[in-house]
Amino acid sequence: MPQEIMPIRNPLVNCYLIKNDDDYVLIDTGFSLQRRSIKTALSRAGCRPGNLRIIIVTHGDSDHCGNALYLRDNYGARIGTHHEESATIEKGDMRLNRKTLQGRRGFLTGVILALPVARLGKANRFKPDIYLEDGQDLSKYGCDARILHIPGHSSGSLGVITADGDLFCGDLLKNNGKPGRNSLVDDPAEMEASIQRLRNLGAKMVYPGHGKPFAMEELTEEL
Repeated sequence: MPQEIMPIRNPLVNCYLIKNDDDYVLIDTGFSLQRRSIKTALSRAGCRPGNLRIIIVTHGDSDHCGNALYLRDNYGARIGTHHEESATIEKGDMRLNRKTLQGRRGFLTGVILALPVARLGKANRFKPDIYLEDGQDLSKYGCDARILHIPGHSSGSLGVITADGDLFCGDLLKNNGKPGRNSLVDDPAEMEASIQRLRNLGAKMVYPGHGKPFAMEELTEEL
């Protein structure tokens, strides 16, 4: 049976469940306030405690990892992310995975840090079980895909690309009306390099953290 992609869409942030027979892989977990909808989506997909093999956190912002600890405790899944996102997840501070925010105390930084996305509450902080690296094969978790390190939005941002060319890009790209870059850019040069790499890898469908999936060819060269 070919693996099946099950988007868990929400007005705030998207999560994605990949099913391969009785194995499930979850990419991102949403805000903690989305917990009920995440649990409902997993149940409807047939995902039960014991067959969620791994939770991949694309980066440490609270809208992507807010339910990871809860799901690990209740489904027995391991949590994997890039090592450069670990400090943000363990301390709940999005400055720790971004060079452009570290040490800043200006008005704009204050505004950003006041947003719900900026802080992961103490009750939801955790230490990852696995540090995922660029090129890592996910077949041991029942998923025909591999990990991509795609910095730009944050230093340790990860993506997942399947053998069929389906790309889960976290917050590198978005599609709120039109495919494009995420508006929060940590390193513009790294973001450009990551986007070009995705083109070269032959990604076909893009599943962003925010907005609707889109074909990679819809991403114009001017971005």
